[in-house]
Amino acid sequence: MIDIAKLAALAAAYDAGDPRRVQHLMKVYAFCRVIGQGEGLDAYTQNVLEAAAVLHDIGIHEAERKHASSAGKWQEAEGPAVAAPLLAQAGADEAETARALWLIAHHHTYDASADTDFRILLEADFLVNAYEDALPREACRTAGERVFRTKTGRAFLQSLYLAPPYQV
Repeated sequence: MIDIAKLAALAAAYDAGDPRRVQHLMKVYAFCRVIGQGEGLDAYTQNVLEAAAVLHDIGIHEAERKHASSAGKWQEAEGPAVAAPLLAQAGADEAETARALWLIAHHHTYDASADTDFRILLEADFLVNAYEDALPREACRTAGERVFRTKTGRAFLQSLYLAPPYQV
């Protein structure tokens, strides 16, 4: 089992001085945790998903350094090399590491897999990005059709971005 608390501390230390990144990873982690539980993931898959959520954007600083860009393709390319030693320090075994690295390496490639853990990571990242980037309602509706596959993720998308706004 990967020690998620230790991994989150390692990720926060890696991203020291960049609270936006740390805040983002913690929100994506929280959504992955809740959606995964809502979808009934087994403990092993849930643990690896949570680890990937914590580290999904860990390649951003390397992408910016090497490619002068934080574009998704560069995050996917640079993330696994940064994530691997952090996963090892948090106790990940070979299989856990391989799956987490695959998830990190594909988290901007929406058609890479139909696997539930992968879909949950995409959904959680979208839910957080939609808020952080103030995406318009229509973009959220489109994402609901293109990206979201889980019942729990769709319910969050609906209540957060597609339902009528709260009225006082």
